[in-house]
Amino acid sequence: MADVIKIATRDAYGKALVELGEKNPDILVLDADLAAATKTGGFKKAYPDRFFDTGIAESNMMGVAAGLATTGYTVFASSFAMFSAGRAFEQVRNTIAYPHLNVKIGATHAGISVGEDGASHQCCEDIALMRSIPGMVIINPADDIEAREAVFAAAEHEGPVYMRFGRLAVPRIFDENYKFEIGKAVTLKEGTDVTIIATGLMVNEAIEAAKVLEEEGISVELINMHTIKPLDKAAVVAAAKKTGCIVTAEEHNIIGGLGDAVCDAVCDVYPVPVVKVGVEDTFGKSGPAVDLLHIFGLDAKNIVEKAKTAISKKK
Repeated sequence: MADVIKIATRDAYGKALVELGEKNPDILVLDADLAAATKTGGFKKAYPDRFFDTGIAESNMMGVAAGLATTGYTVFASSFAMFSAGRAFEQVRNTIAYPHLNVKIGATHAGISVGEDGASHQCCEDIALMRSIPGMVIINPADDIEAREAVFAAAEHEGPVYMRFGRLAVPRIFDENYKFEIGKAVTLKEGTDVTIIATGLMVNEAIEAAKVLEEEGISVELINMHTIKPLDKAAVVAAAKKTGCIVTAEEHNIIGGLGDAVCDAVCDVYPVPVVKVGVEDTFGKSGPAVDLLHIFGLDAKNIVEKAKTAISKKK
């Protein structure tokens, strides 16, 4: 068996920016003194005249990004998710989203898998914050291939985009022929007993959970929801009708994230039991990333258990 390729989505983000810079002279990249961590350093090296380090001043960076966007540039503003969505929320809302400017936020180091940086940096609230902003697109890629394609799609999209990238290297799921479309979910497996809708690094965990469930005779419909806003509501409702219950899986607080978005999609159209796998309304803690994912139930084992719970709730 070939070795599994593992690459962090933040690495794919950095490489994609360099590719974009070569193709489009109107691409600008801003960073808040974290170019080595966010992987924007590659763009800085290749196109130093189009890279701006704003220092440890994320709120100011968003204002600068907005100003540059008004002159016709497509601007990628990069920092950790905690700072991009949390510290700079007001500037993202008022200076970027309100005037619907062409700023793409590259938010790295999202979720519990930041690891040893601890609770202060483990942002599990960013999706909820960005979902509350009108017109904001939210993309959470599952692997490096999807992350690369998401960056290209974000550059083509007219308006603000929030892209969520991880620090932890994750298994490659897709191949070079993968086609990404904003707002269009990807069905990875068809089934009839339970639907699992996952996003980000939890997609790989969902794939492993589906294998276990199917070995036990449970048929799984598996969906990769890479775009959380706009959500592919048609795919969610179709899956609800097909299987009668849903499990959502995300490396994010169970409040305000993918799980809530899925609940919103089905409650008025085709109500079914929805069981959420995510951070259970708590802060993180410092520790090795993989260990923390297990501690917080962000793994295949918990998805399997929640899938059985969801099935038991069907009428």
